[in-house]
Amino acid sequence: MRTIKDQQSIFNNRIGQGEISNTISPATIFNPRIPGKPLKLCTSNGTLTGNLPDAGPLPRTNEELAFAPVWKLCQWLKKREITSEQLTRLALDRLKQFDKTLSCVISYTESTALKQAKQADRELDAGKWRGPLHGIPWGAKDIIDTEGDKTTWGAAPYKDRVSSENAYVTKKLQDAGAVLVAKLAVGALAYGDIWFGGTCKNPFDIKEGSSGSSAGSASATAAGLVPFAIGTETYGSIVSPCMRCGTTGLRPTFGRVSRSGVMALCWSLDKIGPICRSVLDTAIVLDAINGASHDDPSSVDEPFYFDPSQNVHGIRLGFDPELLGGPTKEFDVAALQAAKNAGATLVETTVPKMDNSILLVPLFVEAAAAFEELTRSNKDDLLVWQDDDAWPNTFRQSWLIPAVEHIQASRLRRSLMEKMDVWMNGDFDAFLMPSFSDLLLTTNGTGHPALVLRTGIKDGKPNGTTLIGRLFDEGTLCRLGMAIEMKLDVSSLRPILQ
Repeated sequence: MRTIKDQQSIFNNRIGQGEISNTISPATIFNPRIPGKPLKLCTSNGTLTGNLPDAGPLPRTNEELAFAPVWKLCQWLKKREITSEQLTRLALDRLKQFDKTLSCVISYTESTALKQAKQADRELDAGKWRGPLHGIPWGAKDIIDTEGDKTTWGAAPYKDRVSSENAYVTKKLQDAGAVLVAKLAVGALAYGDIWFGGTCKNPFDIKEGSSGSSAGSASATAAGLVPFAIGTETYGSIVSPCMRCGTTGLRPTFGRVSRSGVMALCWSLDKIGPICRSVLDTAIVLDAINGASHDDPSSVDEPFYFDPSQNVHGIRLGFDPELLGGPTKEFDVAALQAAKNAGATLVETTVPKMDNSILLVPLFVEAAAAFEELTRSNKDDLLVWQDDDAWPNTFRQSWLIPAVEHIQASRLRRSLMEKMDVWMNGDFDAFLMPSFSDLLLTTNGTGHPALVLRTGIKDGKPNGTTLIGRLFDEGTLCRLGMAIEMKLDVSSLRPILQ
């Protein structure tokens, strides 16, 4: 039997044989489901596309059109009141105009976008409708591969990296007829809002960053530059920029959307989801990108049940009064009251005591492994952000975490998952929380879905609240979110950009 010293020598010799591709995941596959425990889902008999609210008349100005939600745009497109080429040119023009202020775009896909838009118009003119995203422009967080385009991961060492094929989510949106107009800013290697071209800005206050790491996805959507965008989350990268920029984000259950062709940061935590300006839009986009692929062994095929015509009567919304004392209290309480007024039943509960700090161990270790070559080659010196908490120092320090500690953290994670499963399948169907409570880390580690939506305005800036749900029960979150959104009526505030 080899000694530990021998094994370390063998491993170190392997380093000189080349980098392990970022696409190769560990043999150990994370599954958020607890063995032997059935899923509890709120199903529906209706269909998403068959029960959309009436879109009303086409707006008279481009400004109003730019901020129109997807669920309205798709109806005007289908009726041929507007063309995909018009929407695409509008998106490209606004991106170019306001990116000078927001620094939210890494690259444009203009030539391909116009071809896709014209193709969509030909199909729609012929009566071929692929679905509600047919002809709709969108933006991709620049860690999502698009064939033949640069996908830079927001980091200087990779700024010339060109994708050889499309990511799974890119293919799904192409099949749905959506039109990709830009690759949007991402905090370098999916952390923060600083990328090699600058700092992505919050449209409501350009003196501050947009937060991240789905920085450009939230910023561009909030500013009405794209109807929707795709983001990713490992630990807050959809929720945080949506809170800052006032957008609506849906972080799906871990494994619901295949991550094939998307930069891996942490294989057991990474998730892909939509960033939009309405709850219904997030449901429409999730319905399009939902699905598994063999290239992502963690992905699973689970149906997405959602009917926008269903009300919230009978849905039990849990809350813990102990969590409602922070800076977002007035907005969280307003959201609870709105849900109650819409017909949901409020259930007071207590969040169980759980030590979620162990969830940072897999995040740090897996991220360090994903970018081992970057660290060993000292190319991490090229990253713009070099503070103590930035990736370069975190990657290096993570090499000091013992393998045994990593395994023990994984075992404790299982225990935490079991506690959450019991609690989440108890007396309520979904839970309302301040977006930055400890449950943000906990639910990222357990794989539960989350919906963040705007619930108030203070000092001219939007504020939001987060709903978390049972595994693969995003439909309940969307029903509650739509009801809260309609009752509060605060989603119409737009940023004022020069």
